[in-house]
Amino acid sequence: MIKFCSLFSGSSGNSLYIEANGTKILIDAGLSGKRIIQALNSIGEQPSEISAVLVTHEHSDHIRGVGILSRKFNIPVYANEKTWDAMGTQIGPINADNMRCFTTGKEFEIGNLCIKPFPIPHDASEPVGFNFFAENKKVTTATDIGHITKEVLESLIESDLVLLESNHDIEMLKVGPYPWPLKRRILGDRGHLSNEMAGKVAVHMAQRGTRKFLLGHLSKENNFPELAYQTVYNALSEQKIKVGSDVTLEVAMRDYTGSVITL
Repeated sequence: MIKFCSLFSGSSGNSLYIEANGTKILIDAGLSGKRIIQALNSIGEQPSEISAVLVTHEHSDHIRGVGILSRKFNIPVYANEKTWDAMGTQIGPINADNMRCFTTGKEFEIGNLCIKPFPIPHDASEPVGFNFFAENKKVTTATDIGHITKEVLESLIESDLVLLESNHDIEMLKVGPYPWPLKRRILGDRGHLSNEMAGKVAVHMAQRGTRKFLLGHLSKENNFPELAYQTVYNALSEQKIKVGSDVTLEVAMRDYTGSVITL
């Protein structure tokens, strides 16, 4: 059985949990160690039992708690070489035995999980999403995506469950308070995925077998959960894909831990 839970997901901090037969992994740790520990405890998990922390990229909303969790609980940290180079000074000293390096595009194993990191277009050193494989199931996490490349789409297809970025509403962003350079960055090819594009991707995936969708990494200023949900819901409905019977659709929240999904 695979368990998956969004502990936190948003532009102010991200951390996801996945488990397969006793192998327990965090994807990112972008909040304080204290908050992540509390979130794990709230779903009945102990941080001392975490097998590894996987890092998608070096931005602070993904690595803020990585160092403290590794030092406090002797947890291995996995990232690619360029991400290690970029985040090293931000996360503080890590025991050399716990500094693990993966190669983007190459599968590796941690316990009962097979993991494949795939490249994503974002303004970081070498950002990745992750495919997880166990018990003939595939779970994918994909946020901080400026645009959907062929490789990203191929990595998403045939996922049983996907946490997909639905960062902003384009019109809210355009008329919102952000300075123009920041708006341009978010809207750019290495920025973030809009609700509208998340809807198109969800349709493409649902037509190819994906049945569980979580929308994540919502912007606090340029989105809200009901809008992200409704935008993707409408995109699915327009293609006669029924939310609730054909697929499930939920929003991963920024400030509190979601429910545990089992596969």
